[in-house]
Amino acid sequence: MEACSFTDSSFPTSGTCVNQDFRKILVIQTAFIGDVILTLPLIQVLKRNFADSEIDVVATPQASGLFENHPAIHHVVPYDKRGNDRGVAGFRRLTKQIAKERYDLALVPHRSVRSALLAFGSHIPVRVGFDRSDGKWLFSHIVPYRKDIHEIERNLSLMNPIRQHATERELPSLYPGELDRRAVQLLLRQLGEDQTRPLAAIAPGTIWNTKRWPKERFADVARRLSREGTSVVLIGSEADSTLCNEICGLAKENHIHNTAGKLTILQSAELIRQSRIIISNDSAPMHLGVAVRTPVVAIFGATVPAFGFSPYGQRDVVVETLGLSCRPCSIHGSHSCPIKTFDCMMDIDAERVLRIVDNMLQ
Repeated sequence: MEACSFTDSSFPTSGTCVNQDFRKILVIQTAFIGDVILTLPLIQVLKRNFADSEIDVVATPQASGLFENHPAIHHVVPYDKRGNDRGVAGFRRLTKQIAKERYDLALVPHRSVRSALLAFGSHIPVRVGFDRSDGKWLFSHIVPYRKDIHEIERNLSLMNPIRQHATERELPSLYPGELDRRAVQLLLRQLGEDQTRPLAAIAPGTIWNTKRWPKERFADVARRLSREGTSVVLIGSEADSTLCNEICGLAKENHIHNTAGKLTILQSAELIRQSRIIISNDSAPMHLGVAVRTPVVAIFGATVPAFGFSPYGQRDVVVETLGLSCRPCSIHGSHSCPIKTFDCMMDIDAERVLRIVDNMLQ
């Protein structure tokens, strides 16, 4: 098949290169949980455009739970690239498994050569990926990776070679089920919350230290919210549990609870859905908030919204320190401030965040 490369800077492109319907479609996204959530709008628009097609997703086991109950997704193919599927043997085994499904189309938002090779090695005839992918030479169709738009819009541009589509704002959607709701209600009862007080969620964790607002300031926010009648749930993975315990200890108030590691990812999304607001670093929970339509206050330090990974909801707010020549210091953040000042986070005090939270709650 002749390769088709789009270079027009408009979004989306005005025409299509492949004029056909697709019986089976595969989306390959094995990056972090936040990246997977930002791929959901692409999958949702795909389903609307190819309503009779089966859409499967390749994702890590950690992210696979996000897709439960999602009406646009037929099947999830887990790729445990650091576990059972690691190495050449695991990759070949997965490739053979995918090849048996005889997919017609693969869309590859993940920009690793491994993801591109997975689509190519599975003999999928139409393979669409970005021109900044390390494996772009393995695609049949190449789309420009634009830095001046949001990641959701970048991912949607992968549809340009196959189908002209509407350009209205598309938010990711998650679908916690009845069992998830029951699990959250049970946990809240165990924590002594009887639903007479409103909830606020706080997500203080991230693997990058320069993207983490100081725990003392999260504690200040939690303490004030609790004193004003709002119960606070600290959310995160098991790895965030110690940090959340420290924040509870610093806050020294009732109605502040550590739920990190106690819920599945979809149950965490349900807990956020039941909250009036979520306060988060630049990390996956802010995208969970968008996906369940809970207003987000996102605190950005080393990174900037211009990278295209800010919360996408129309009511969401980003809190950041403007005017620093050192910012951004990297696209993902770092383990320590390169110039040892950490001004990007230290210049954001708890009172500033609380004023924004109060305005949003009112």
